[in-house]
Amino acid sequence: MQYQARPDHNADLLATMHELAQQRPRYGYRRIYRLLRRRGQKVNKKRVQRLWQRAKLQVGRLRRKRRRPTRPPPQQATYPQHVWTYDFVKDRCLDGTPLRILTVMDEFSREGLAIEVRRSFPARQVLLVLANLFARHGSPAYLRSDNGPEFVALAMRGWLHQQQVQTLYIDPGCPWQNGKEERFNGTVRDECLNSHAFASVAEAQVLCAGYLREYNEERPHSSLGYQTPLEFKRDWYARHSHDSGL
Repeated sequence: MQYQARPDHNADLLATMHELAQQRPRYGYRRIYRLLRRRGQKVNKKRVQRLWQRAKLQVGRLRRKRRRPTRPPPQQATYPQHVWTYDFVKDRCLDGTPLRILTVMDEFSREGLAIEVRRSFPARQVLLVLANLFARHGSPAYLRSDNGPEFVALAMRGWLHQQQVQTLYIDPGCPWQNGKEERFNGTVRDECLNSHAFASVAEAQVLCAGYLREYNEERPHSSLGYQTPLEFKRDWYARHSHDSGL
């Protein structure tokens, strides 16, 4: 008769975790933990993991076929703006309209530079996207891609030569030589394209632009010590400016 139930001290935290898991359905507990810390919650990672498992919020694993790399890709990126990489992803609208999506990223900082959506993407349109990115960020030293016709077109190669950007083409049938871009594309598909049913090309453009901001400014990246790409790049420049005495 005198028994009183103990208050559940985890209720508020668990409710917040459920909310974040609904907003970011492809995030695991480590990224959710980082988001909680950014919100000012002083919480232990093991506690988050325990509650995550108890609530069965684990993210289902995607089955991927893996190939054994034959050799590492040439020219590893060692600083921001050193090596950019670009590639295409395909999708469709609800009415069957095909979507071709050009993604561009900085290999060192993992910053997503573009997720551009069109019905088709001839070489001249790829060139216009790159020209806008070069004007906004400056040009990289190298640009990595596969041997797709849009990337090896004479107009594209001639323009890149004028910009003093060297091209790095991966070997045919060796996508692991462009591993960082492959991973970026997989993340875009998993967290953005597979999460939306696009009613039109315009809607796809808006949602992909919103995801690009989220990826760069909010999404903790495991290979960057769970910083966002922009945080990592800012800290890198701050450290090297200090080291050089600037």
